[in-house]
Amino acid sequence: MNKFAIITLGCKVNQYESEVIAESLKAAGWIPAHDKEAADLCIINTCTVTQKASMQSRQAIRQIIRSNPGAYIIVTGCYAQTEADEIRKISGVHDIIGHADKHKIPDMIKNSNLNKPASNIKHQTSNIKHQTSSIKHQTSRTRPFLKIQDGCNAFCTYCIVPYARGRSRSMPLEDVLENIRRVRAAGYHEIVLTGIHLGCYGLDLSPEISLSELLHRIHDSEAIERLRLSSIEPHELTDDIIELAAKPGNICPHFHIPLQSGDDLILERMHRPYTSAYFRELVMNIREKIPHASVGADTLIGFPGESEAAFENTRSLIQDLPVTYLHVFPFSPRKGTLASTYPDKIPSKVIKERCRKMREIGNVKKQEFYRELIGKTVEVLIEGKRDGSSGLLKGLTPNYIPVLVRGGDDLKSTIAEVRVEEVKERPIASYRLSADEYS
Repeated sequence: MNKFAIITLGCKVNQYESEVIAESLKAAGWIPAHDKEAADLCIINTCTVTQKASMQSRQAIRQIIRSNPGAYIIVTGCYAQTEADEIRKISGVHDIIGHADKHKIPDMIKNSNLNKPASNIKHQTSNIKHQTSSIKHQTSRTRPFLKIQDGCNAFCTYCIVPYARGRSRSMPLEDVLENIRRVRAAGYHEIVLTGIHLGCYGLDLSPEISLSELLHRIHDSEAIERLRLSSIEPHELTDDIIELAAKPGNICPHFHIPLQSGDDLILERMHRPYTSAYFRELVMNIREKIPHASVGADTLIGFPGESEAAFENTRSLIQDLPVTYLHVFPFSPRKGTLASTYPDKIPSKVIKERCRKMREIGNVKKQEFYRELIGKTVEVLIEGKRDGSSGLLKGLTPNYIPVLVRGGDDLKSTIAEVRVEEVKERPIASYRLSADEYS
């Protein structure tokens, strides 16, 4: 029986696309290989957002080839799109598939001979077009992703993604609504809208619409109990979206906002279209209108020309703001981007130490935010699997706090009221019975 394995690196968009490919393969009769079980077909969906991501992609390819002797190996994703020549040097790869044809992989497999020699490599990347795959089957996630947008028009000086994914393209509004209805009908309580440049959603459609208009349609339709947004740019997180999330309804009070730098000169060199003052006002506006909102931020540390004073501007901005968690990335030059040509490179030792300081701030802020929950009763979406170390149920609050819950398996994949008792790495909660359950 034909078995397959998909290894996914990188962002939520990659994860979504891997799930779509997996479901299509299963519909065609393929069986997912279990852990450590050899597969007949292996697909590595790669990432190249940083040098480390590219290295991890190469390592994953080689590891899969070693652990699956005789398997047909396909490499796809952003690293395959931008660095096909490097992948060609890896013995054992059969096909390199670019984003233009990623969605065709199940059909390619159906119509191909998986015994052809490894030297027969093709790289299909020309004319990237948007293929908005729909959710047709249940996924293994308690909170399915839905990719409603792909590509990016921003061309920040450090970022390779626009070159890998092309210009912004959007899923039509009615298709978004239909996919959400399907997810709800399949028994899911939450969906995560994701994209490469989510705030550009709808600007390429005819007639043009905005992300805010889409969210209003979803909110008013009550198509699903919870709707969560993935990363959204500061200047695209409008007052209208914040006010909508502040209302009772299905928009989760959780915003992940890429800051990158708190220094205005560095932001300008990055081609980021906002200032540190704008970011400060945005975060304060969110927490004023939604005091319990989770506000995460990305920082890119060690950009060329980042002096000690520039780093201190970033550090102090994050320190002063009610940011609730932090993703810290060290700068790494990406071939083909403008920033890779910039002088004034920052030594790796300095970047590492600055990243350590930022992560320390992020950890403190996260724990402070978690502690605000102690003694409160919150609604938690319980996942389908228990925590491996504690055996407790795992769940997530609307404002993106992971919670471990004491309770029976009947709570899995439900939304339950719980009372938070203590905070360790994740808050511990007890299941709170409702009045009718007492009887």
